[in-house]
Amino acid sequence: MSANSPAAVVVLAAGGGTRMKSNRLPKVLHEVCGRSLVGHAVAAAEELTPGQLVVVIGHMREKVAEHLAAHHPGARAVVQAEQNGTGHAVRTALETLAADGIELDGTVIVTTGDAPLLTGGTLRALAGAHAEQGNGVTVLTAVVPEPFGYGRILRDEADGAVAAIVEEKDASDAQRAIDEINSGVFAFDAKLLVGALAEVTTDNAQGEEYLTDTLEILRRAGHRVGAVVAADYRDILGINDRVQLAHARRLLNDRLLERAMRAGVTVVDPATTWFDVQVSYEPDAVVLPNTQLQGTTHLGEGSEVGPNSTLKDTRIGAGARVSNTTADGAEVGELATAGPYAYLRPGARLARKAKVGTYVEVKNSELGEGAKVPHLSYIGDATIGEGTNVGAASVTVNYDGVNKHRTVIGAHCRTGSDNMFIAPVTIGDGAYTAAGSVITNDVPAGGLGVSRAQQRNIAGWVERKRPGTTSAQAAAAAAEPAAEVPTEG
Repeated sequence: MSANSPAAVVVLAAGGGTRMKSNRLPKVLHEVCGRSLVGHAVAAAEELTPGQLVVVIGHMREKVAEHLAAHHPGARAVVQAEQNGTGHAVRTALETLAADGIELDGTVIVTTGDAPLLTGGTLRALAGAHAEQGNGVTVLTAVVPEPFGYGRILRDEADGAVAAIVEEKDASDAQRAIDEINSGVFAFDAKLLVGALAEVTTDNAQGEEYLTDTLEILRRAGHRVGAVVAADYRDILGINDRVQLAHARRLLNDRLLERAMRAGVTVVDPATTWFDVQVSYEPDAVVLPNTQLQGTTHLGEGSEVGPNSTLKDTRIGAGARVSNTTADGAEVGELATAGPYAYLRPGARLARKAKVGTYVEVKNSELGEGAKVPHLSYIGDATIGEGTNVGAASVTVNYDGVNKHRTVIGAHCRTGSDNMFIAPVTIGDGAYTAAGSVITNDVPAGGLGVSRAQQRNIAGWVERKRPGTTSAQAAAAAAEPAAEVPTEG
């Protein structure tokens, strides 16, 4: 916590979100660009390094608490057992801290758990203005093209300070025409907030404790109520249904793509390209159309991914090329290639200049520098040495029905097409295996592994066993002697 950090940030995330029409997931756990709604709120709050970071939870509290513990362990979950309004939620948070002997002194930021576009920068501007102006409370507001559903800001005509916030259901027709709205985000003086919350009543249309009532309480007590207008009204957009969720996802994705492009990444078709918030990149990376980069995926300098690729938690090395590929938890080394139509599963690691080609699946396996698996193969639980070429339609048979076993193919090997490597098995450096072989025993370095029956041909089998078929007719025609061509003279 720095000298300029708030004493606390309280994130309100207890609501049920009935308009999401979700029986399995609370509203605040729905995702936008790889992070939950409440995760976005916590991430923005963390940028301020507050003394206390509290998330008030209620609806489906067990799921939300588990999510916070797994992804945001620095946030403290406080349960609002009954959802009696935003004022009650903040009071619950402060009383919980006080019960633990934590008395807040300084600024308390209150924000919402369903506004994924709100940034740490906007919160920092709010906290800064609050301190500079010496306000009792400062409201983050926005001027919006469609204010329906939001609380309206009522300003004092004399000095422009905030006189009150009136909720949509309690507003008059004239008040509903106001286009400056309450974001639900505030900066309070901690001690003043505690006193004001004690005076909040439930005398309103909803019968709830409104946090917004504290503004009028503080104003009556002689404390200034200030406001900071968000530079971009979209920062404060809340999510109440899946239409708004999709709209926020598009807005945030556009921001992420713009940031990447300004950092030197070429995004050929932003309309069909999707980034998660933790995606990272280096200059001169190229992203082709219809590509999704998820989780902690990283693009190295000069790499190219796409088209039609989905990469999750995958590292792409400098100059690597990945086309029409699905990858999860994989590493593609410098100047390596994957695809088209490759599947790189967790633990797939391609070294420099390695190649995984068309219709190849790789799982928990390493390919050495310059190693190639070009076609139609499954490589699972294997180590393939540098410079080795694996023939088409090969399989490392790694599972015996109970346990997984490993295949080791050495450096500069040449394995034939249609090979089955029955693990555990080792192919020595420089060895060959013959096409069509089932390799069950180790092959020594420089040796040739062959495991197949000797071919024999049965003449006339088709005409005897498949008479009347087109195959039999073709065979009979091929057996007829060629017609003699008459000569002159």
